[in-house]
Amino acid sequence: MAKRKPFRYRARRVAGTGLLLLALFVAYYVYHTHTAVAPESRTVTVDIPQGTGFFAATDILDRAGLIKNRPLFYVLVIGKQAHRQIRAGEYEFSTAMTPRQIVKKLVKGEIKFYKVPIPEDLTLREIADRLAGYKLADPEQFIALAHDRKFLASLGIDAASAEGYLFPDTYWLDRSMSQREIMRIMVREFRKRVKPDMIARAEALGMTMGEWVTLASLIGKESGCRSEKPLISAVFHNRLKKGMKLQSDPTAVYDLAHFNGTITRYHLRRRVPHNTYWIAGLPPGPIANPGLDSLEAALKPAPVDYLYFVSNNNGSHYFSSTLPAHRQAVVKYQTDRKKN
Repeated sequence: MAKRKPFRYRARRVAGTGLLLLALFVAYYVYHTHTAVAPESRTVTVDIPQGTGFFAATDILDRAGLIKNRPLFYVLVIGKQAHRQIRAGEYEFSTAMTPRQIVKKLVKGEIKFYKVPIPEDLTLREIADRLAGYKLADPEQFIALAHDRKFLASLGIDAASAEGYLFPDTYWLDRSMSQREIMRIMVREFRKRVKPDMIARAEALGMTMGEWVTLASLIGKESGCRSEKPLISAVFHNRLKKGMKLQSDPTAVYDLAHFNGTITRYHLRRRVPHNTYWIAGLPPGPIANPGLDSLEAALKPAPVDYLYFVSNNNGSHYFSSTLPAHRQAVVKYQTDRKKN
């Protein structure tokens, strides 16, 4: 009968085997976490939605081919106590990255940002469509949100719409942002650019905030030429003082979702709320989102007696103080336009 090994010897042997296995595991773990997830390098974009838990996020990464060993990935994440720190958003990874680098990027929240330029004088619908082009908003939902009176009140907007208060600028946005957050950012920029002395000037001219922004939106839509905006402002101010209709062409087509860019007599005769060929005074609200030049021009009209202007076909306008002079200019420049 063979003599059994002493217990102490057997324990040492088990412990030695355990240590060897542990050393092998640690070596493999270190090798795994410091080795690229794939031999070839390619860029992978993944979107981790808001409210996604750790295991669901792991599933998304796995389906994208960014995890080659799930158990070791769990050990890495939990070991770094990163399972509660993964930030939602859209990420760009390279398959040349190691698991450690991937986890680090998730924890730091290095999400993909989009540079979104919002030019001056775009309408609410045009801004919604532009954001949709970057997959940052749903146009109809964005427009509906811009008319939500409760949400508008939270933004400090006493109006029926956010139209006019979405400040034109270049924004860095990401797809984890809600539409509410994006709209707040744009309105916050408006508040930042509009100084107290500007508001005081509007009040001194007898205009509410809404009337001032509305007038600025008309000025911006009529001309993109900065130097002549005070002249256009003067025309509108002079007309308002005389009780004349503003007769601003862009107001006649503001409500049209699809407009080909050519304003006709039919458009000018339309009985719609914003059409200043039909209504007296300012429209009930802005027709676009004006920039700082237009906002300032609305407060500082040029000291001239002009009442009319017409496009001279080179991007600017010809101004007149009397109706006969204006009619002559219309004939001249419309004739020139037909010749061209």
